Amino acid sequence: MYRGREGQWAFVLHRLSGVALALFLLLHVIDISLVMFGPEGPFNAFLAFYHQWPFRVGLVLVMAAVVYHAFNGLRIILMDFTEWGVKYQGALWYGALGATTAVGIPVLWKIVPEILGIA
Repeated sequence: MYRGREGQWAFVLHRLSGVALALFLLLHVIDISLVMFGPEGPFNAFLAFYHQWPFRVGLVLVMAAVVYHAFNGLRIILMDFTEWGVKYQGALWYGALGATTAVGIPVLWKIVPEILGIA
């Protein structure tokens, strides 16, 4: 039975971040493929469309998903290949969240002023 503990949230967030990254990758491949239609094609229009603030916020979320997915993947590797990983999986998850936050704060410090147009 699900009890809403660390393992369940780690599982849900790992799956959601993975699906989000797969969708972003698909969108990115489609977007880049528009270059083949030449300089007058839809690529430049898409670039202008993607420079609006909602897409910039989405880019920050994609960066957060990449970092979380990577650190949680390391947690999963430790759980699978060590004897102590399962015993400390809750602490490892909090460590993955802390590492994601530690990496995310400098990213936000750099990106948020650009999104707001004050940099």
